[in-house]
Amino acid sequence: MEHVELLPGVVGASGGSGPRVLFVHGAMDRGSAFLRTTRRLDDVAWTIYDRRGYGRSLGGAPASFATHVDDVCALVDLTDAPVSLVGHSLGGLLALHAAAARPDRVSSVLAYEAPLSFLDWWPVTDAEGRRLEDDPPAVGLDRFMRRVVGDATWDALPEATRQQRLSEWPTVLAELVSIRTEGRFDPASVLAPCLIARAEPSGDHRVRAGAWLAAELPDAELVLLEGSVHNAHMADAERFAELVRRSMAAAT
Repeated sequence: MEHVELLPGVVGASGGSGPRVLFVHGAMDRGSAFLRTTRRLDDVAWTIYDRRGYGRSLGGAPASFATHVDDVCALVDLTDAPVSLVGHSLGGLLALHAAAARPDRVSSVLAYEAPLSFLDWWPVTDAEGRRLEDDPPAVGLDRFMRRVVGDATWDALPEATRQQRLSEWPTVLAELVSIRTEGRFDPASVLAPCLIARAEPSGDHRVRAGAWLAAELPDAELVLLEGSVHNAHMADAERFAELVRRSMAAAT
């Protein structure tokens, strides 16, 4: 796999032939997390990249949600043919925004457990009423990671990995806070067919988010991965790859 610099602050990788898929990772993640999925897509041309502030794109001022949307659009514009977008978690919302901004360039969208924190009912505080930005960085990171990956996974990470995650925390905080004001979009402007997916069972807010997207988007299908988890692109890569193929098959 060859890494090439595509845009300032963005590093990408591609391989294979045929239809092009652009993978967009979520908060506190990186492009390489999709490699377990891409190994099951040998006949597909795919692109992965580290969003600004993560992995090979670490450095510079934290980017807002809107800047990340601009980066996805710029990557879409690099190809001659339409692109299928696959977004995990926050990456799913970025993919939907890019599809709205590039209706003639995006052929389909797979959004897995995309957060809708711009809606009033999406929880932005914990049980004690604290927001992530109310805590010191190390405390906020600890709370976020335990909520997303669980206590056992977070506690098992090597100290060097935990410190790298801490260095990425300003990026996470910037995008999770800015999404509340910049994350809103007009579902009617997303013309591409959308596969909205989530794990089952899942939290009440993710259940509600999946239902909202499926109802509001013009051409959307809701799919549940029974017994799966939030990080299905890694822990359930075989079925996640099947979702990618299903989304591509619906491409306009």
